[in-house]
Amino acid sequence: MASPLPPCTAVIYSALAIVALLLLSATAVNASQGDKEPVYQDCVTQCVRTNCTGARLRGFQSTQAPYMALTGWTCRDDCRYQCMWQTVGLYQAEGYSIPQFHGKWPFARFLCFEEPASALASLLNGLACLLMLLRYRSSVPRQSPMYYTITAFSLVSLNAWFWSTVFHTRDTYLTEKMDYFCASAVILYSIYLCSFPCLRSVSISRFPYHTILYPLLPLSPHSASLHHLLFPVPPTGIVNLLWWLCWCWQNRRTLPYWWKCGVVVVLLHGLALLELLDFPPLFWVLDAHAVWHLSTVPVHFLFYSFLIDDSLHLLNTEKTGVKLE
Repeated sequence: MASPLPPCTAVIYSALAIVALLLLSATAVNASQGDKEPVYQDCVTQCVRTNCTGARLRGFQSTQAPYMALTGWTCRDDCRYQCMWQTVGLYQAEGYSIPQFHGKWPFARFLCFEEPASALASLLNGLACLLMLLRYRSSVPRQSPMYYTITAFSLVSLNAWFWSTVFHTRDTYLTEKMDYFCASAVILYSIYLCSFPCLRSVSISRFPYHTILYPLLPLSPHSASLHHLLFPVPPTGIVNLLWWLCWCWQNRRTLPYWWKCGVVVVLLHGLALLELLDFPPLFWVLDAHAVWHLSTVPVHFLFYSFLIDDSLHLLNTEKTGVKLE
């Protein structure tokens, strides 16, 4: 007779089943109100026809700032940017609410940065992650059982914040996919990171790790929008939330630092609700997504404080030969 599953594992099995069902119902959103407007489409068509061929195109390329050319801004992109603001002006003049364009709010471009506040916030998160990785490596001996696993997790996180910065600097097909893929990788690695203590009494062959890879399926060439790409992330995040909270609950009486993990998990998932506000950017720069990214910067310090405490605890436990419950 098979041994019963630990409480954490039973909860996660149920959550994974819900994730699979939600993924089956995912649908793509191809356009936004602003870019569907005839006035916007006509403006772009006329601008491209007038400015993006022949001598005018060569003139555009010769006067374009080097940093704009290096980040891939084309004459057509510039037409879309200018026409976006013309359409926004018409909406405001008629008293209508601000529309989105191509799945995003209109943002005032700064230098080559398409979404300046979100790009800055992503950069700050990456710097905080790098700083705490260096502190972790200076505080935890290499002999700690989780030293290399957490180092790898940090590198995965740094890669995600790098691509988040790139994506918010310049939104292209490639940067959109890389932003999604790398963000998903952080969530999946977080589940993997937590799986060791929760599954130590379960055979690895009994856990469906392939199930948590389903969020990567929308990376096919047929996925059309960021909304479609990001749809699987919240349910996978729920799995991550439940698993870590189970770990905190099971260790609340034995590990004095468990609360750090609990606070981090609740904060990260609670702050993600800021995305639901989805308001037009203040001063055409600061939107809910940027606020969310800015709010997560301090969380890195508490999270790595927990990782340092836990790694040192595991090292001391291994040295004394104490068996963890």
